Amino acid sequence: MEGGGGSGNKTTGGLAGFFGAGGAGYSHADLAGVPLTGMNPLSPYLNVDPRYLVQDTDEFILPTGANKTRGRFELAFFTIGGCCMTGAAFGAVNGLRLGLKETQSMAWSKPRNVQILNMVTRQGALWANTLGSLALLYSAFGVIIEKTRGAEDDLNTVAAGTMTGMLYKCTGGLRGIARGGLAGLTLTSLYALYNNWEHMKGSLLQQSL
Repeated sequence: MEGGGGSGNKTTGGLAGFFGAGGAGYSHADLAGVPLTGMNPLSPYLNVDPRYLVQDTDEFILPTGANKTRGRFELAFFTIGGCCMTGAAFGAVNGLRLGLKETQSMAWSKPRNVQILNMVTRQGALWANTLGSLALLYSAFGVIIEKTRGAEDDLNTVAAGTMTGMLYKCTGGLRGIARGGLAGLTLTSLYALYNNWEHMKGSLLQQSL
């Protein structure tokens, strides 16, 4: 019985020593002086290098050579569609205002409702066509300038806006071209200034310090 118990204790001790649960272990004081040169810092709870658990990169899989941000060609569809919808909404409100103003002397009846509806439809289509055409020209010029220069910055925005205004008003002669170009230059310059306002303000604060 004693021999069997001894062999059982030896077996248990051997298994415990194999799994690191028994036997004479090392204290924290003994391990404190062991140099860790050339070793990766491991987690005391998981036998995994914690550096592999840190995700410092984007979780998106991009094709080779693709940019992390959408270019002008990708944004062109959103720009054109958004301008068309905005123009249609603004034109509908403007048409309703004009329809009520022109038919204010008429009593509420079917002819007046039809006239107001016609005005809303006409103004909505007119403004949607206008803003959609401007967005199409602006996006086309922006894509061409970006591909030509090989860079994407505010200079492309200002140049595309100026050329859009000039082409849109080209039927008005040289004076119309100049006015359209000036209007496009002013609007796109204000837009570029708005986008870079925080950066410019931070740069001014650093210079003042």
